[in-house]
Amino acid sequence: MGTPTFGGIPEAALDFYEDLEADNSKTFWVAHKHVYDEAVRAPVAALAEALAEFGPAKIFRPHRDVRFSKDKTPYKTHQGVFVAVGPSAGWYVQVDAAGLMVAGGFYAATSEAVAQYRATVDDDVRGSELVRIVTDLERAGYERGGDRLKTSPRGIAPTHPRIDLLRHRTLTVSRQFGCPPWLSTPDCADHVAAAWREMAPLVEWCRQVL
Repeated sequence: MGTPTFGGIPEAALDFYEDLEADNSKTFWVAHKHVYDEAVRAPVAALAEALAEFGPAKIFRPHRDVRFSKDKTPYKTHQGVFVAVGPSAGWYVQVDAAGLMVAGGFYAATSEAVAQYRATVDDDVRGSELVRIVTDLERAGYERGGDRLKTSPRGIAPTHPRIDLLRHRTLTVSRQFGCPPWLSTPDCADHVAAAWREMAPLVEWCRQVL
């Protein structure tokens, strides 16, 4: 049995996560798992299929790994999908109580990869290229995020022209779409695809460097 044709993300998905935030328990989950399966999992799987041009997608499991966390709530309050182009780099889309969010970039890196990233940003050609990419995306309405140092990395002068980007240990851009009228329609896939294409220069830069 194949994945159904994508028809949009129903409002019931957002309602499900709003309720889960209020009662993140196994009792609630068992009683409402059919809602998750029908309103979240199935539409998100169909969305991933509709975005197949970008590559194979990973649909994250709903259960949290609480082994090393002080927060012992058992379930994630969002459903994420990730399309990788390299180690911890690629495109992301998420559904939660607030609606739809898209992102791209790299969200984790080894110390060696961070060193490679900073060496590339330090390069006048490739570093200036990243500045243009990030600036264009911010002007287009994307928000820059990621883990970054509050001070300058060791061995890098605080007056470096790209010190802001050099502080990053991970680098992403994202956009919160919320709950627009097209969310529950097939056009949702087109909006996600358009956003991912806008983020493609950053994702490709990350793929080449990391």
